[in-house]
Amino acid sequence: MAKAIHSMIRVLDEARSVDFYRTAFGLEIAERKDFDDFTLVYLSNAESSFEIELTVNKGRTEPYDLGDGYGHLAVSVADLDDTHKRLTDAGLAPRKIVEFAPDGKRFARFFFVADPDGYQIEVIERGGRFL
Repeated sequence: MAKAIHSMIRVLDEARSVDFYRTAFGLEIAERKDFDDFTLVYLSNAESSFEIELTVNKGRTEPYDLGDGYGHLAVSVADLDDTHKRLTDAGLAPRKIVEFAPDGKRFARFFFVADPDGYQIEVIERGGRFL
């Protein structure tokens, strides 16, 4: 069996991205590896062993084109309303909370927020299949 360990995203500004993920989700630098042409920054917290790997390509000045193939990352939180308020108060501009119940039964309650490079993150209230 395979175990998911990280997802990599390319970012322009390491400090700005680390600050966003720390403020929004309590992720801290687990490891940072600096190479000649790029830097890898692994972010995690005590909630999960899964990491986000930030890749910073040195000398890159133009924003990355996320294209139309990227979907989103997802995190689960115990208190969606509190998290939404905290991100709003921090100036991170989360979108509105959505209750998704296509068959009349709630499947998920969530909102999205974009990181500094435009990557979308779905913040889902814990429950059901989203623990």
